[in-house]
Amino acid sequence: MTGYTREELLAAHEQLVDNEDNLIADGGKEPPVVVKIGGAKAVDPQGAVADVAHLVANGTDVVVVHGGSTAVDETLEELGEEPTYVESPSGVSGRFTDERTMEVFSMVMPGKLNTDLTALFREAGVDALGLSGVDGGLLTGPRKSAVRVVEDGKKKIKRGDHSGKITSVNATLLETLLDGGYTPIVTVPMLADDGVPVNADADRAAAAVAGALGAKLVVLTDVKGVYADPDDESTLIETADTPEEFSALESAAEGFMTKKVMAAKEALDGGAAEVIVSDANLNDPIVTALNGGGTHVTPGALVEAEGAEQ
Repeated sequence: MTGYTREELLAAHEQLVDNEDNLIADGGKEPPVVVKIGGAKAVDPQGAVADVAHLVANGTDVVVVHGGSTAVDETLEELGEEPTYVESPSGVSGRFTDERTMEVFSMVMPGKLNTDLTALFREAGVDALGLSGVDGGLLTGPRKSAVRVVEDGKKKIKRGDHSGKITSVNATLLETLLDGGYTPIVTVPMLADDGVPVNADADRAAAAVAGALGAKLVVLTDVKGVYADPDDESTLIETADTPEEFSALESAAEGFMTKKVMAAKEALDGGAAEVIVSDANLNDPIVTALNGGGTHVTPGALVEAEGAEQ
């Protein structure tokens, strides 16, 4: 854990404002950085807060997207409800959102977690502004009427219309905020095409935002990146630059990492400059990722696959 104090964060912020070595030499502007902060208990946001303050101080546009599945589950349990998770035929696990879960989700994510995180960034000197996917029609798309799941080894259709698929991002809204000096702190829910808020996966929300902005996406999690052997951190896959390497990355991903690799593909398909999956629990997690840490996936990893689909 990082354990930064407010004074340390503000001191680092001021120091980097005057550090010309960190500025872009040719006066150009780097792509924005979209940072996905996970919602698991094992992910400490303090290091990310410090790094966002550093990046913003040096003129980099940053958008933060956060999850919060652990807090949602805990709140459901406190209310006497049991969280429901399902597995898709492709092996991806995810939350099944019914009406009651959606009520709790809306209360916890944009209500408590987004407010708390926005306040944490503002305390660190970042002019943060909290948004849900509903605000300004930021994240929109069709509502799902059902999902395909595997139960007891059998493929089934599970009915439920409280989740959706993000197909559009109001990039103009984000760009307007960034141009005004704000750092958006974004969370789901999204706004379904019938005007109703519904759940959406936070990793895929971050992917959609990164694609729309042509940004570098840094997905922070509780491990160093994607491992060839999920039980051995020494097998970290550092890069995936070709379709063959990306195929190996997909094969290696298990459990929660499967969704992050899926999000990487969606981000690059949407126009993201690069995707990095890296460790949140470092003193400088974002800077470390941007400087080569973690698993880096570049647009070249999808070129051949896209050509084959045409």
